[in-house]
Amino acid sequence: MGTPVTNHSQAFVYADKVEKEELGGGVSRQILGYGPDLMIVRAWFDKGAVGAVHAHPHSQATYVESGRFEVFIDGQKSELSAGDGFYVAPHRDHGAVCIEAGVLIDTFNPVREDFLSQEG
Repeated sequence: MGTPVTNHSQAFVYADKVEKEELGGGVSRQILGYGPDLMIVRAWFDKGAVGAVHAHPHSQATYVESGRFEVFIDGQKSELSAGDGFYVAPHRDHGAVCIEAGVLIDTFNPVREDFLSQEG
């Protein structure tokens, strides 16, 4: 996975000062803080947008801030809405389909270096 991240975000991250990254397909994200062992990311989904099934070596815990999502984790499926959350162990297949436009708050351990390398 390349060189380990040894830097970190500022202590205070203001959402109105962090540019949203458009990922295409009705999904965008904003990195709200990170260090070598932790990252928090806000992800917006338009209705019908898909977070394709994928896996990565990071632990992930996600909070559904708003909207409704059909979430797939390691062969299981559940519909989640505002206030719900989910956990994905490392290397497990997972993805989501947005049923009602909304926002997910993702946390990762360790930091998603691939997200940082895509920052402008």
